[in-house]
Amino acid sequence: MQASEAQLRHWMTAGLDGDAASHEALLRALVPLLGAFYRRRMRDAQDDVEDLVQETLISVHGKRATYDRDRPFTAWLYSIARYRLIDHFRRRRLSVSIEDVETILIVEGFEDAASARMDVDALLSTLSPKQARAIHDTHVDGLSISEAAAGAGIGESDVKVSVHRGLKALAARIRGERT
Repeated sequence: MQASEAQLRHWMTAGLDGDAASHEALLRALVPLLGAFYRRRMRDAQDDVEDLVQETLISVHGKRATYDRDRPFTAWLYSIARYRLIDHFRRRRLSVSIEDVETILIVEGFEDAASARMDVDALLSTLSPKQARAIHDTHVDGLSISEAAAGAGIGESDVKVSVHRGLKALAARIRGERT
């Protein structure tokens, strides 16, 4: 049986207040949650799921003092899990197609939608406004090329070029390359 947000938050705050048994219960409850989180995102690398779960548990333990008791616990947890996943991809130099980025960042269950939106918005803010809008319109809002072009008042080929160049720049940034 999965623990609820309220139960996880209780164990976290009790652990922060010095209750070792609550901290242990929290870490045990997180194993299946994190396992499911990573299995959904790592279809081609299932062997790495257990390692990612362990790395995330270590991060949760090490970063527990940064938890804000006024915020949902799971939002904090899944932001740590996303960063562990990004670090994993960087270490492995795995490339992820733009179609899979949405799957990786998708908000499931009780993950924090605002956090995922901020991650996407932060990435897009590193691009020119034209490229950011083209990518947002076509890949986030799901508009067709012609709809995005009409909305921006530019040609369809301009939208295609902006999306292509923007995605190329984002991929380079994610790989740590200078653009």
